[in-house]
Amino acid sequence: MPVLVCDAGATRIKFGIVDNGQVLAHDSIPSRSEGPLAMRLPDLAAALRGICRMNDVPLESVRGISMSVPSIVDVRTGRILAEYGRFRDMPTLDLRAWAREEFGKPLAIENDARMACIGEWRAGAGRGCDNMVMITLGTGLGVSAVMEGRLVRGVHGQAGILGGHITVKYGGTPCPCGSIGCAESEASSKVLAAVARAHPAFPGSALAREELLDFAAVFRTAAAGDACGLAVREHSLQVWSSLAVSLIHVYDPELFVIGGGIMASADVILPAVRSYVERHANTPWGKVTIVPTALGDTAALVAGEWLLQDQFPQ
Repeated sequence: MPVLVCDAGATRIKFGIVDNGQVLAHDSIPSRSEGPLAMRLPDLAAALRGICRMNDVPLESVRGISMSVPSIVDVRTGRILAEYGRFRDMPTLDLRAWAREEFGKPLAIENDARMACIGEWRAGAGRGCDNMVMITLGTGLGVSAVMEGRLVRGVHGQAGILGGHITVKYGGTPCPCGSIGCAESEASSKVLAAVARAHPAFPGSALAREELLDFAAVFRTAAAGDACGLAVREHSLQVWSSLAVSLIHVYDPELFVIGGGIMASADVILPAVRSYVERHANTPWGKVTIVPTALGDTAALVAGEWLLQDQFPQ
């Protein structure tokens, strides 16, 4: 039976229809995540009905709905436990009640980084591997892990997914999570502009003349030899590589999957991380295989089918 899937990201809410591990159709609407999620639910409901209609999938045939959100989730109750600057009303919402009232369907809900990991584990780069870590490089640094064939969740639902908040710089930048010097507060899209502008060479750099200061600009200016671009690129690569080593030491994976929008520069990122891990990770049993995501933006959508079965087994 088909499953409706939603992925509430910082910029877009992606949604689609999944059946037998295949994304039959998908689309997105603006997130407007600076505002409340409750204000987007009517548009999301309309979008889900619309995609079913356009693809001749009767709502009666849909088994349920899966949703991923950028927060810690209690999967037993379906309640969201915190907000981190996006959709600040999330902890007040009962999304399972919304799904029942709007569609008459059960709703499974999980953290977005964990959902991306599930997708890659079940149907992507991690298929057939029961010991893997996935990191998503984007607005934040999403992390999740599978150990011995079991998704790492923890008693409070936060195990693994706070991997981006491992401290990589003692006395570094304060992070909204409450810690200091987290990998996410040192090298993610949301802090990139501040990191670049703090560099002494920024005012006269090519980066300062970029209309959009994003990682594409950093890698482009670095490739052209710009001093500031090179420094920011190197700083970011060091943070991501150091984080990878820490995650390998914590979770003992055989496979390390890297995804996210920043991986448009995979030709630079992958060799740098692989080299650093080979030199610094303590893995006397052998080498961790480091690969890019296979499913890209659809990983969290693909995971929806597995999640619904996990939370509402037939």
